[in-house]
Amino acid sequence: MLVAGCCIGAGMLGLPVLSAQAGFMPSLFTFVICWLFMLCTGLLLLEVNLWYGGNISIITMSRRTLGRGGEIISWLVFLFLFYSLMVAYVSASGSLISDFMGDLTGASWHHSIGGALFTLFFGILLYLGTGAADQCNRFLMLGLVISYVIMIALGASYVKSDFLKHTDWTATAMVIPAVIVSFGFHNLIPTLTTYFGAHKRSLKWAIIIGSSIPLFIYLAWEWLILGIVPLHDFQSAIDQGEIATEALKDAVGTSWVLEVAQAFAFFSIVTSFLSVALSFVDFLSDGLQIKKTPQGKAILALLVLIPPFLCSLLYPTIFLKALNAAGGYGAVVLFGLLPALMVWRGRYVHKIASKPLVPGGKLVLVLVIAFSLWVISLQII
Repeated sequence: MLVAGCCIGAGMLGLPVLSAQAGFMPSLFTFVICWLFMLCTGLLLLEVNLWYGGNISIITMSRRTLGRGGEIISWLVFLFLFYSLMVAYVSASGSLISDFMGDLTGASWHHSIGGALFTLFFGILLYLGTGAADQCNRFLMLGLVISYVIMIALGASYVKSDFLKHTDWTATAMVIPAVIVSFGFHNLIPTLTTYFGAHKRSLKWAIIIGSSIPLFIYLAWEWLILGIVPLHDFQSAIDQGEIATEALKDAVGTSWVLEVAQAFAFFSIVTSFLSVALSFVDFLSDGLQIKKTPQGKAILALLVLIPPFLCSLLYPTIFLKALNAAGGYGAVVLFGLLPALMVWRGRYVHKIASKPLVPGGKLVLVLVIAFSLWVISLQII
């Protein structure tokens, strides 16, 4: 459940918009391929973690296998990935909260006000620490589950099969980066390794089953949104950098479907945001040697939240771009390319003796590296 919860997040709001041009069947194929890629790299990272044991970070693993250069690259990519995700979350949340306040009061609310309210509230939670965030997250997770079940169960009757027949395989490249980041659970692996006492079989199945749950949840969500929203509405959403619920709003107006979808969108963002933000706080605390005193926690919260808020303020339509950047550069390097390189160095240079968690030897590692470089080149193009 930890692995599944880490994967399910704001990607839910961008994936239908980005994959609409490709269509449902090409998107299904893309989701399965990207899931297999991230599952493979997750097991590769687990293999490295088991070599050294203990609750060590990806940064430490990079240093021990790839040297000082690998550590520096990991540090920089980690910062890029997490800031990209934070920008996406703050941008999308600002839009949702502003719309909600507008519906509630009948007045027009600028997205910056929603973003500021979101940043302030969750900044206080980050300052209060993991305990307060955990208590809040339990309520939010309950809302996420309830809104998702209602959305799928009752929204199914609105799905039009003709909308699902559209196919354009050439457009699948556009969605790959966002799909990759939507299956990112790799930062949890050191914690899971410690929790399971480095029990290899339990860890392997936790990763396999835990990452499979989001696959089916994402596919059901894709089927629902692509089956309700006409293709031309998605194009305008892409141009404006809007989330999936905005496209849904254009398609269905102010029906109950939109109300449930907006609730689901909000819960998707905040549950994912909390896990990312807490991890980011711990990362900066360790990397910058800032102790979690009252003053230190305030500094860490500001470092985590203020840059993304300012970025979303200056570029209000940045959500889809930030999500793609996080996947196309950050996640594919940190959670794809680096684990393959670390395993290669460990197995064939340092000669670390252990049973591989991913079969296939050098061929599989070459394929993972080649796929990673291909995704990076797609993003650059």
